[in-house]
Amino acid sequence: MNVSIFGLGYVGAVTAGCLTERGHRVIGADVQQTKVDAFNAGVSPIVEPELNELLASAKTKGLLSATTDAAEAVRASEVSIVCVGTPSLASGRLNLDYVRKVSEQISAAIVAKGSRHVLIFRSTMLPGSTRSMVTDFFASTPNVSIYYCPEFLREGTAVKDFREPSLCVVGTNDGNAPATNEALELLGEKAEVLAWEGAELIKYSCNYFHALKVGFANEIGRMAKFVGVDGARVMDVVCRDEKLNISRYYMKPGNPFGGSCLPKDVSALSSLARMEGVNLPLLDNVLDSNEAHLDLLIKLITSKGVRRVGLLGLAFKKDTDDLRGSPMVAVAETLLGRGYELSIYDPSLNLSRLIGRNEAEINRRMPHLASLLRDSAEEVVGESELIIASQKCVSVDALRSVVKAEQCVIDVNGWRELSALAWGYEGLCW
Repeated sequence: MNVSIFGLGYVGAVTAGCLTERGHRVIGADVQQTKVDAFNAGVSPIVEPELNELLASAKTKGLLSATTDAAEAVRASEVSIVCVGTPSLASGRLNLDYVRKVSEQISAAIVAKGSRHVLIFRSTMLPGSTRSMVTDFFASTPNVSIYYCPEFLREGTAVKDFREPSLCVVGTNDGNAPATNEALELLGEKAEVLAWEGAELIKYSCNYFHALKVGFANEIGRMAKFVGVDGARVMDVVCRDEKLNISRYYMKPGNPFGGSCLPKDVSALSSLARMEGVNLPLLDNVLDSNEAHLDLLIKLITSKGVRRVGLLGLAFKKDTDDLRGSPMVAVAETLLGRGYELSIYDPSLNLSRLIGRNEAEINRRMPHLASLLRDSAEEVVGESELIIASQKCVSVDALRSVVKAEQCVIDVNGWRELSALAWGYEGLCW
């Protein structure tokens, strides 16, 4: 393919070099003449292993050129990839001025060219940015297909990362597979396909997670130093658990965490750090984050304007009767305090078998729980205007036959909000 790349900085230069390695012809576009001159000479404008050799080879083969003229770049290509910078403003917000300027130029050039064109945004942008660009610059532009494909290139290993990507993502208008295969062929044949906003969020999700992991490891290192052990060794052992620690297990949006272990242990370690003057701000805010998630769930429930609420699941997770620290106990407690009518079903819960602290906590917080329990999920559904499926003790699909059109189901597992009107679909992402 003939590909124009707008922005010859880090992402643009690496993308150009790697695409020419695959035989594509690349015309670079940049406002800085020095970068354009470097490309036209087959020289990398940045320091990155293997990139100089790739660009030099591409120049020799006649696969590489560059210009400061955006219209020329569009005319010479079938696909344009936007890789311009999105720097931070002093306020911390993202500056999209360069993306907007390039979008305006590309739109005008596509109209003037008069033939079909593919546009791929690769610049890092917050969710909603691609849709905003389309609305502002391409709403009336004919013959253009627009995608968002985030990059996951690490400095120092960017060429290798392009050749062997850890993740490939293509964002489309509606989250369906691209109508044509240019984006997949250029940037990821085995790509995950999401809507534009989801693809944009993936990039931030990954970097947030990487930053969180570094911060977490460093906080464990500080605590390890305080107690006199090798933090690197501790983290090495943590990473050996690939069933829970390095896995998908805790990586799904859903209920706030609860139970007898996580709240207690996070609180205890945080308390020790504060007492001993070890600054662990990530740890200090974990419980606050969990509480914020619970608050949002309660706001979602109370926003529905109904008074009869059914809870499917009360323990902190399925196949246990442990009510200690359960977020759904907190939900029930709050709703009862506000005068809501509750009915509850939990197949693992038998009040006569509760013992010790588990029994003491529920007697303290919900002494009339027995009067709220029902024998089946169907009974709860029959009494309720709003149903909260908080754990997988009951399949939401099994409720299809008993849920009425005027009822709403909030499936907290996966943080989805479902209505009877959406039963034929996977649900509306919340």
